Amino acid sequence: MPIADTFPQPGSAKAIPAGLHLIATPIGAARDITLRALDLLAGCDVLVAEDTRSLRRLMEIHGLSVGGRPLLAYHDHNGAQMRPKIMGYLQAGKSVLYASEAGTPLVADPGYQLARATIAGGHALHSAPGPSALLAALTVAGLPSDRFTFLGFAPSQSGARRKFLQEAAKIPTTLVFYESPKRISRFLGELCEVLGEEREAALCRELTKRHEEVLRMSLRALHQDVQAREAADRALRGEIVLVVDRATAVAATEDALDAALEQALQHMRVKDAVAHVAEALGLPRRQVYQAALAKGTQT
Repeated sequence: MPIADTFPQPGSAKAIPAGLHLIATPIGAARDITLRALDLLAGCDVLVAEDTRSLRRLMEIHGLSVGGRPLLAYHDHNGAQMRPKIMGYLQAGKSVLYASEAGTPLVADPGYQLARATIAGGHALHSAPGPSALLAALTVAGLPSDRFTFLGFAPSQSGARRKFLQEAAKIPTTLVFYESPKRISRFLGELCEVLGEEREAALCRELTKRHEEVLRMSLRALHQDVQAREAADRALRGEIVLVVDRATAVAATEDALDAALEQALQHMRVKDAVAHVAEALGLPRRQVYQAALAKGTQT
């Protein structure tokens, strides 16, 4: 499939289309910025950023100037106040750029409500793909990436976090979390309790930066490693992405299947009992149905 050229080439005088343009910014190495993102930074009428200082510094590194254009801060604490102003620029037909602090907007980022407001207002919404800590971690973790679930940061309150992890344990995909270095030891301990100590994982920190490190081992070994570092006054630093392998299915024994069917058939129809037991034991419905039929001929 040919690559579409719908945006101006570097140095082109062609105007950037009106609407909100979401650009991904580097998570570490400044050179990871895309050429298209640089075009948008150079040409959009209005610049909006989660952190205006970071965006201004990024532009300086790449030889770009804000000039006389508006440069607005948009983050979790001022979103409700800033959205109407940004919508006003879009209503006036301006091209508006939004950049998150690092990585792809809307991934653990306050840009979600801004994008929703843009859509609700009938304005164009564009994305210029680029760096993402989530995808970078998946590519170096060495764990299955055909099906994964991004869960972001776990809740801070212990009860909500416990429920969050219990729900995560039921998801049959590779799991991806963001976590702070200050909470990673506690979080790994809780994962060992809820998901199981032997589940394989990869702790990825400071991705694309000078001190990038990827630790690939079981959750138990990871927890022990982090605890040892903290005891030696070498606690982890930097942004952390934790990738956890999907649970390994454990085949149920014939006795376990027989017992589960016997209990389910006491208060369920055969069809419902088969569905319930198959889901509970992680077995194919056909296998459970055959066992139910055999059990019926024996009784």
